[in-house]
Amino acid sequence: MHLATLATPDGTTAGVLLDGQWRRLPADDLSALLATSTQPLTELEPGEVLPDATPVQPLPRPRKVICCGLNYGDHIAETGRERPAYPTLFAKYADTLIGPDEPIELPHGVDIDWEAELAVVVGASLRNADVEQAGAAIAGYTVANDISVRDWQRRTLQWFQGKAWDATTPLGPVVVTPDELDPVRGAEVTCRVNGVERQRGNTRTLVFDCASLLAYISTFTVLRPGDVVLTGTPGGVGMAMDPPLYLRDGDIVEVAVQGIGTLTNRVRLTR
Repeated sequence: MHLATLATPDGTTAGVLLDGQWRRLPADDLSALLATSTQPLTELEPGEVLPDATPVQPLPRPRKVICCGLNYGDHIAETGRERPAYPTLFAKYADTLIGPDEPIELPHGVDIDWEAELAVVVGASLRNADVEQAGAAIAGYTVANDISVRDWQRRTLQWFQGKAWDATTPLGPVVVTPDELDPVRGAEVTCRVNGVERQRGNTRTLVFDCASLLAYISTFTVLRPGDVVLTGTPGGVGMAMDPPLYLRDGDIVEVAVQGIGTLTNRVRLTR
C-alpha cells in the first residue's frame, strides 16, 4: 500500500492510493492514524475518492526522529572511517522535517550537503525488542534527505548542530508498507542535483538493516507508532568530492528510493 498525508480543499487527511486514486482514511494525517489504529494498515477500509489531494509531509508529529550515520560501506570509505561495530546514531527534532516540494531554507555562507536515505516508519511500540519483533513493528518506509550543514557539523566531534536545522530535512512523498518493499532484498537509493546523479546505492548493502536498527535503538529508548528512523546514506556526498561540492541557491535536489518514489526540493538561501 502507498499511504500519505494529503492536503485537500477541506484540510489534511490520511489517505491510501488505490487504482491511481487517493482515497480517504479515518484520521487527519498518518501520525494520527498510526497512533490510533487498532488494526493493521493493510486492513483499513478506504473512504471516498479525493480528486484534489496532494501528498505533504507524511508524519507531522513523530515523537522521535533518530538517524544512523556511516551505514553504507562506500560512504564509510569516502569519509575515511572504520566500519562501525555499533550504529552511529544522532537525533533530529520533529520540526526539522519538511515535505515534498517545500523549500530547503538556509542562510548564505554555510556548506550544505545532500544525503539520500531510506527512512523507516515505526508502527508499534518497541522496548527491548529483538530483531524479529522490531521487523514486525515496521509500518512502512519512506524517502528522506538528511540535509547536512557540514561546516557546523565539523565544529565539534558531535554532529547534532550540523544535522538539526529547522525545516531542512525533506520526508515523503508516501509511506510504502512492508508487503510491497523489502529493503533486505534490495532497493536502489539515488540522489540527483539539478538532474546530475550524485549518489547511487542499494539497501541490501546496509551495515545495519532496518529491523536491527530498531531493535538496537529500542534497547535504550522506547519507539512509538509514527516515530521515524533514517538509515544512512550511500557514497557520493558533496563533502567527499575533490574539491568539495555544496548546494547553492536554486539547486533542485531529487532523492529517490526504488518502490517508493521521488522526493524533490529546491534550495533557498536567505540573507
